[in-house]
Amino acid sequence: MLAARGISADAISVTGFAIGLLAIPALALGWWTAAFVLIAVNRIMDGLDGAVARISGPTDRGAFLDIALDFVFYALVPVGFALADPAANALPAAVLIAAFVGTGSSFLAFAAIAAKRGDQPAPMPAKGIHYLGGLTEGFETIALFLAMCLFPAFFPVLAWIFAAACGVTTILRWHQGWTAFR
Repeated sequence: MLAARGISADAISVTGFAIGLLAIPALALGWWTAAFVLIAVNRIMDGLDGAVARISGPTDRGAFLDIALDFVFYALVPVGFALADPAANALPAAVLIAAFVGTGSSFLAFAAIAAKRGDQPAPMPAKGIHYLGGLTEGFETIALFLAMCLFPAFFPVLAWIFAAACGVTTILRWHQGWTAFR
């Protein structure tokens, strides 16, 4: 329906990102329900941009926007929790963001080298870049963020656990890259 109305995947990506940004002050203010809804809408729009791109024709700019905006959004959500309760949440948020850097950089480094080598993303051919899976991917991250909104007092525990899982994902991706790019 969106594609038929001429709404571009890029417009959906940027609008979804803007809506997602509103979750950060909502988190900082302890408006957990509002943050939950804004995060959910952001993620729904992230799915819709891909659906529209598949109908309208994917573009390199769209693939770039999609992943770049996702990674910034993923890093900002923990910041919102850190602002809500710095004493309890700042350190777990910082560790979680560092863990996201590990998963994101290993994902993007693999994609860049795979593209340089001309490797085709066989497991996920509809993706704009070579897609490397892991233990902590988009679905798990969104489930985590929504659980954090539902149970904000458990943010530190959830952040530490997920950061450890991200560490496993990063190590597995390093191994995959080490093996694939011999």
